[in-house]
Amino acid sequence: MTRIYLIRHAEAEGNLYRRVHGWYDSLITDNGYRQISALKGRFDNIPIDAVYSSDLFRTMTTARAIYASHGLELHTRSDLREIGVGVWEDTPWGELSHREGEMLYEFNHSTPKFQVEGGESFAQVQKRMLNAVRDIAERHPEQTVALFSHGTAIRCLQAAIRGLGPGEMDGLGHSDNTGVTCLTVDKYGICRLVFENDSSHLPEEISTLARQKWWKSRESSLADANLWFRPLDMEGEDARLFRTAQAQAWQDIHGEAAPFDGEGFWQDALHCWRQDNRKAVMAAMLGDTFSGVLQLDLERGQEEGVGYISALHMLPAYRKKGLGVQLIGQAVSTYRPMGRTRLRLCCPPESGTTQRFFKKYGFVKTGESKGADGTPLDLLEKHIGFDTDEAR
Repeated sequence: MTRIYLIRHAEAEGNLYRRVHGWYDSLITDNGYRQISALKGRFDNIPIDAVYSSDLFRTMTTARAIYASHGLELHTRSDLREIGVGVWEDTPWGELSHREGEMLYEFNHSTPKFQVEGGESFAQVQKRMLNAVRDIAERHPEQTVALFSHGTAIRCLQAAIRGLGPGEMDGLGHSDNTGVTCLTVDKYGICRLVFENDSSHLPEEISTLARQKWWKSRESSLADANLWFRPLDMEGEDARLFRTAQAQAWQDIHGEAAPFDGEGFWQDALHCWRQDNRKAVMAAMLGDTFSGVLQLDLERGQEEGVGYISALHMLPAYRKKGLGVQLIGQAVSTYRPMGRTRLRLCCPPESGTTQRFFKKYGFVKTGESKGADGTPLDLLEKHIGFDTDEAR
C-alpha cells in the first residue's frame, strides 16, 4: 500500500489578483512563501520517499517545502496540473461574471456542461488525476509520496475517489493554499481517503481562506468582490470620469490645499492612451460601476524590461476594501506577455497609506525621482519575472 500526501500549492497570483489561472503559469505571493515555510515545519519529521508536482511554477516552488529538506529529487508531471480553462486563462473572475455568467455558473457547480474553448471538462480532470495517482502509487509500492497539485484538480480527485461525478461535487470542501489531503492506494489501485484539506499548520494570519467568505457562505464581503477592466474612451464620455478620478486621487494623497495640475495629468494620460487605446488606460469595474483607474505607460522603461504604472487608484468609496490589488494584477497581466520582468511606479514619500499599500504587495524602493513640478518621489519596483532556479 502506498501513502500519498496530496498538497495544494501555496497562495499564488491568481488567488491574490482574483484571476482564473488553470494552466497559466503564475508566481507565488509573499504570503505564499510564509505558507511554504509553515508547510515545511509540518513535514520536517515525516518520512517521505518521493516528491512529485505539476510542472507549473506555483506547485514546483511549493514542493521545495518537502523535497529540498528531505534531500529528494523533484519529479514533475503535467497530468497533475490544474483544470485547463482554455480561452479563460488569466481572465479576471469579475469579467467572467459580467460577460459569461451562465458558463461561470456551470464552472462553480462543476457540472458536466462545463467546458470552454481549448479547456478541459471536469470528467477529463477526474480521469487524468486518478490515473496519475494510481501510476505514481504503482511506481512506489509500500512507500510514502508527496504530490503537489491544484485546488480544483484535488477536488476532482476527492470526488472521483468517492464515486462522485461532475455535478455532484458541491458538497465537498475547499482546500486552503498548502492544505493537505492524505490517501492510500493499494496494489489493486483502490484509493481511500484518510483525511482531507487539513491546514492546521497555517496560523490564521497567513491563511488564504481565513480572509475570504465566498467558500463557506453565500454572504460575501466587498473584499471578496471581483473586478473587471474595460478601456476608457478618452475622446468620449469617459474623459469626464477620468478627470474626476484623477482629481480625487490627488486630493486623497496630497490634501485639498495642494495645487493640482489637472491639465498636465490629462495630457500624460492621453499620451499613454494613444500608445494603445485598448490596454493603456483602463477603468476598474465592479459590476456596472466605475470604481477605479489603471494607467500604464507602455513605452516607458521598455529597454530595461520594466512595465511602468503611471496611475493606479480606486475611487474613494472603494478604497481600503482590499480591491486595489486587482489593479496590480491587471498591470502584471498586461506587461508579462510583453516580456517585462519588473513593475515600476513613483510614489510620494510622505504618503504613508499609499506607500504601505504598495509595500504590502511586494514593491520596494529602488531610487528617487522628481515630479514635473519638482516634487520628490520614491521609485518603487516589483519583480514579476520567473526565476526557474527558485522553483527547482
